[in-house]
Amino acid sequence: MFCVYDLHSHSTASDGTLSPRALVQRAAEAGVEVLALTDHDTTAGIAEASQAADEFGLALIPGVEVSVTWNRQTVHLVGLNIDPLDPRLSEGLKRLRDFREWRAEEIGRKLEKAGISGAYEGALALAEGSLVSRTHFARFLVQSGIVEDERKVFKRFLVSGKPGHVPGEWATLEEAVGWIHGAGGEAVIAHPARYKMTRSKLRQLLKAFVGLQGDALEVVSGSHSRDDYINMARHAKDFDLMASAGSDFHCPENPWIALGRLPRLPEGCKPVWQNWNLSAQTELRSQLG
Repeated sequence: MFCVYDLHSHSTASDGTLSPRALVQRAAEAGVEVLALTDHDTTAGIAEASQAADEFGLALIPGVEVSVTWNRQTVHLVGLNIDPLDPRLSEGLKRLRDFREWRAEEIGRKLEKAGISGAYEGALALAEGSLVSRTHFARFLVQSGIVEDERKVFKRFLVSGKPGHVPGEWATLEEAVGWIHGAGGEAVIAHPARYKMTRSKLRQLLKAFVGLQGDALEVVSGSHSRDDYINMARHAKDFDLMASAGSDFHCPENPWIALGRLPRLPEGCKPVWQNWNLSAQTELRSQLG
């Protein structure tokens, strides 16, 4: 029987707009049976999400999305089935959050110079005191009427060469894989088609990832096209990587990326969940209280 997995989602612990509990409820209502909460560089929402999973009757996979600098480019690794209390992982993620805090202040200073006042304070308010990301700045600029939609904010203000751009200084690929594996998890390259890499460069990344014993590639993603699914499935097969699937859901306001609305993995893929023991999540929830 087909089980509905969604192994990439975000809550208010990072740059989502739903609380961990509300996210789990929405996933359950959408028919998701196995959900991974993978907030950016934090595991702060997992305890609440785990309790909600009991309430709404789905399996919660504890996860995280780790920011990585590889070959002068930012990429993301999803960690699945991690121990959110692992000391080495916690220390590494704190380092990334400290950088995020500085980066947010610097983005605010740069936008101020560009004539946009109060952007940092506005982004901080939207983050509700938690991690401040570029997405929060994008939401603030849209709500302020400065830009029509969030995608245009990034193009006009937040990418390389634009007034609010601040380069990332993230974990190395080796560090990120090590943190995830040290916490008992599987390391997955998130939404690979989004990086706009040439085929050659993407395969360099995959070769380096495999050399570090990386586990899986996110073949099916909310930001991937049908052709992307097929191409990423081929890459996964070529490098003997397992395949993952996740919406990368952030908020209900973006209806084109919805929880649980994902096609099945292409034929021939080895699912990252093929050997999971979902009953073990009961023990995790008891540990988290």
